[in-house]
Amino acid sequence: MWYWLFKYVLMGPGLKLMARPRIEGVENIPTRGPAILASNHLAVVDSFYLPLKVPRRIYFLAKSEYFTGTGPKGAFQRWFFTASGQIPIDRTGADAAAGALIAARRKLEEGELMGMYPEGTRSPDGRLYKGKTGLARIAMETGVPVIPVAMIGTDHLNPPGTVLPRPCRVTIRVGKPLDFSRFEGMNGNRFIERAVTDEIMYELMRLSGQQYVDIYAASLKKAADGDAQPPATTVRSEPAA
Repeated sequence: MWYWLFKYVLMGPGLKLMARPRIEGVENIPTRGPAILASNHLAVVDSFYLPLKVPRRIYFLAKSEYFTGTGPKGAFQRWFFTASGQIPIDRTGADAAAGALIAARRKLEEGELMGMYPEGTRSPDGRLYKGKTGLARIAMETGVPVIPVAMIGTDHLNPPGTVLPRPCRVTIRVGKPLDFSRFEGMNGNRFIERAVTDEIMYELMRLSGQQYVDIYAASLKKAADGDAQPPATTVRSEPAA
């Protein structure tokens, strides 16, 4: 109930007023049955604007910190993410990746629409970063279609580190479903998982027009925080397997 109230009553009208969002290619999203929406990730509001413009309910994996905060802010975050049906995952433990995959797979087996960010975190500078292979693993295990989605303009509306939005136009481009049936029976092959991931990232680059960088965004953020040496940055015109 809260999901639809947020979408149509409590948040939707304000979100539309701020960004006048439009969606292209919504017909590529199936009206029923399981599918993965594989999206680039520019800002926190990506997870608001995509559900706003997609008729079906979308489930996202949300970091567990949103559910464990303290004080008034923590209580509000916990209520909001729980009420809107987001799935908490622990991204720090040894079994974090496995837990996330199990949670996503369960929703797909129930015939739901799963929203996933293959970059694993928000882009720090508007560029498209190397994708992690977890999404490919789920797609190969479940056989569900992977639909690339490009969020455009959300980083201008909600730049990293800002709280107040800066009104601008947001566009969502939905590509045609990607077919990975040719890899049937190759689950667990890390080279195949990387090839599938790179194909997804190529489509996201093509749809979004972003520059592709062949490193993980999380590695760059960690280096920026002083926890590690900056990784060698390779800018490419397209993902390389």
